[in-house]
Amino acid sequence: MQASALSSAKWTKSSHSNATGNCVEMAELPGGHVAIRNSRDPQGPALIYTRDEIAAFVAGARNGDFDSVIG
Repeated sequence: MQASALSSAKWTKSSHSNATGNCVEMAELPGGHVAIRNSRDPQGPALIYTRDEIAAFVAGARNGDFDSVIG
């Protein structure tokens, strides 16, 4: 889905975003879904996930499950 189609979404950027703006933004959608977009391309594509999928990802990130992809 194009992020531009989510005109009522309130996007939130991580406080860990770097100075060049390399970050993702998230927005809660009606019906309990969550949208994620690239902050450098706010009109581009947005990926839509369920709250359970986002919760599983955040839990994995907190546990260090994805550290190997960034280090």
